[in-house]
Amino acid sequence: MIVSTFKAEDGMRRCKWCEASPALRHYHDFEWGFPVKNDQYLFEKLCLESFQSGLSWRTILDKRDNLRVAFHNFDLNRISQFRSSDVEQLLKNKGIIRHRGKIEAVINNAKRAEEIIRNFGSLAAFLWFYEPRLISKYEPKRVSTSTKSVALSRNLKNMGWKFIGPTTIYSFMQSMGMINDHAAECVINKKVECARKNFRRPLYIRAALKNSPR
Repeated sequence: MIVSTFKAEDGMRRCKWCEASPALRHYHDFEWGFPVKNDQYLFEKLCLESFQSGLSWRTILDKRDNLRVAFHNFDLNRISQFRSSDVEQLLKNKGIIRHRGKIEAVINNAKRAEEIIRNFGSLAAFLWFYEPRLISKYEPKRVSTSTKSVALSRNLKNMGWKFIGPTTIYSFMQSMGMINDHAAECVINKKVECARKNFRRPLYIRAALKNSPR
């Protein structure tokens, strides 16, 4: 599938999907595709991708600040302590996505993320283990899933994670920089490639991961 582009006000071409709003443009230019290894930010990205299911990314960006406040900047330790009363309060919060299943998934996944950190050292190291190093010529580059997103989704589900299907995980991989899916003509494409080239991947627990389900 060919990703189309548009010419922005600065005369540069960008991925077509970010044309709709300044917030999307900013996210596209400064976040989408740039590699991340901060555990808290990675967990936030996973949660936001889960919240997006059935919605537009523009909706998520419009509510991101409210979601950050509601979930204490996606602090794992604080979220994992949420109780049913906290869920009921969040369901009354008009500034966030009021979906019980997704809210409960954030709390559940915070606990599961803590388990990964205890077992593997960091959430980042576990997630980056699934980076596609070589993309097969038989597998389209720009699709809604990939063999790696299917594998990561399956293994997270086996660990008890919720709302993390292969499509959600593929979107997460795109956003966190595990994959560069900027259009070739996009002005940000080379910036992302440079960032990925200089990115120090958290491989220090690679040996431990050999025994994890794949």
